[in-house]
Amino acid sequence: QVQLVESGGGLVQAGGSMRLSCVYSGRPGSTPGMGWFRQAPGKERDFVAAITWSGDNAYYADSVKGRFTISRDNAKNTVYLQMDGLKPEDTAVYYCGAQYYGPAGSYYRSGAYDYWGQGTQVTVSS
Repeated sequence: QVQLVESGGGLVQAGGSMRLSCVYSGRPGSTPGMGWFRQAPGKERDFVAAITWSGDNAYYADSVKGRFTISRDNAKNTVYLQMDGLKPEDTAVYYCGAQYYGPAGSYYRSGAYDYWGQGTQVTVSS
């Protein structure tokens, strides 16, 4: 049973920084591609960032490019999202997803992820 557990959310002022973590477990010997998505009230779950299983490639939504950084530590089964220069419009519930089976290049589609965490709230005050 694959499990993903996010942590690190909270309240921060605009311009501040925050780091989210996502620990995945349940399939030893298999390393998934990982992604971060976010969902604001009344809106769809949107792509934020993704990283390949090796960590060699990372992808970002235009809205966060240059401000957010995704990274991973496969020895710890953990993926991180470093968020700098936060804006009020970044306020959302952030979810990490694990992609074991999805086709190559589908990192930006929430439907391509096989497992999700429970989400962590990030609130940016103005």
